[in-house]
Amino acid sequence: MFEALKTILKDNWKWRKQIRRLAIFELIKQSRGAVLGWVWIIIKPTLYVLILWFALDIGLRAGGTDSYPPYFLWLLSGMIPWFYMRDMLGKGSDILHHFSFLVGKIRFPLSGISTIFSLSSFVVHIVMMLIVFIIYILFKMPIDLYILQIPVFMLFMFVFFNMFSILTSQISAISKDFSLLLKSLVTPLFWLSGIIFNIDKLDIVWIKTVLLFNPVTFFAYSYRNALFNKSWFWENMSSLGGFALVFFVTLIVMLFVYKHLHKEVSDAF
Repeated sequence: MFEALKTILKDNWKWRKQIRRLAIFELIKQSRGAVLGWVWIIIKPTLYVLILWFALDIGLRAGGTDSYPPYFLWLLSGMIPWFYMRDMLGKGSDILHHFSFLVGKIRFPLSGISTIFSLSSFVVHIVMMLIVFIIYILFKMPIDLYILQIPVFMLFMFVFFNMFSILTSQISAISKDFSLLLKSLVTPLFWLSGIIFNIDKLDIVWIKTVLLFNPVTFFAYSYRNALFNKSWFWENMSSLGGFALVFFVTLIVMLFVYKHLHKEVSDAF
């Protein structure tokens, strides 16, 4: 399996220029023909956040009437990483079909195809995070040392979900049912991962324990703790330990699947 890891790293480095160009092209393609161009990439998640804020904070009074800092900032800090994770869980899990011409005609390395999509989605994530920082400043929320954790979380999120895409995209390439299953789980993951509710207030211990092993919960709350709650990642070692376990299990399974399926997947296209 270490040979598979060596191959993945070598392929991504060897094809890095092509990966970068195709990631930029993927971004351009999303806004091609639109007058506002790249602005549309930002408009959709912005509207999504505003609708949720209105429904939960104004409609259901989830944040209370006089809460400060406002509930909107709490919600925003967990929603922004979700948009990247949602893309990787959905489209990222079936990305080989989206780039089938690279697999069948050019024989592009399969791991590099996942990186193309991960990188293009990550660029959008970076832009969204810059907007979040501006919003926090406008609301007079301090940008302090806790913010130094964000680049670390961003890096680990990129690496983890790139691995996840490499793993799931190859299985999806040979099993349509698996692809449909993953896509059907995206919405339940959003509602059940603590993005719009505070898991610390849950009274059911076993549910809180299960959420310790949910990467979506880990990253949403890591961003939230750095931006809103002002705490360090080592202050919750149980959450960090749960993510570390899931990370290494995902890595091992990805290497196993890549070693045994990547040639079969290439031939299937």
